[in-house]
Amino acid sequence: MKKIDFKKELKHLYSPGKKDVIIVDVPELNFLMIDGEGDPNTSQDYKDAIEALFSVSYDIKFSIKKGPLAIDYGVMPLEGLWWVDDMSKFNINEKDDWKWTAMIMQPGNGEFSITNEIVKASIQKVEKKKDLPALPKLRFEKYKEGPSAQIMHIGPFSEEGPTIERIHDHIGENVCRPRGRHHEIYLSDFRRTAPEKLKTIIRQPFE
Repeated sequence: MKKIDFKKELKHLYSPGKKDVIIVDVPELNFLMIDGEGDPNTSQDYKDAIEALFSVSYDIKFSIKKGPLAIDYGVMPLEGLWWVDDMSKFNINEKDDWKWTAMIMQPGNGEFSITNEIVKASIQKVEKKKDLPALPKLRFEKYKEGPSAQIMHIGPFSEEGPTIERIHDHIGENVCRPRGRHHEIYLSDFRRTAPEKLKTIIRQPFE
């Protein structure tokens, strides 16, 4: 059975260092996505979204592993897009007004790609096994960010402010300006990892 590590194949996107802000060109990728709003620390909708995303992602993984392709791969990490209607007022410490898209990248590397049909089949299987409130909200879409600045943040989410500021300063120093939505990639399981050891990629597209 062939095994693929997509985090290694996309190392430039999923393994930045913590020392320097780097520039990446993020291509079009496939994602399972669920939208919502509110403080992720207290929102039941956010918890429901994560459960639905991982349930379907793991069902897709096992369907590929046990199917004709017989390819094994690791489910990609949870990611989040965060914004408010007026991004000039986006504040890391005021989360009640946040809007978000929780998402997990799905394989599509030329060798094989997850399709709408595969996603629909997995949603139907998960639906029969579990009662997941967020499942009807789940969608499968392509998402492209293009030129972006990113860095690894080590520590609690509440201490991301200086890291985000570094990214925005770097963008400004290159005579550019942020565009799009604040993007985070969660490499640690925050249910089982001490806050000071959390690894989070902070990404900001720019123009």
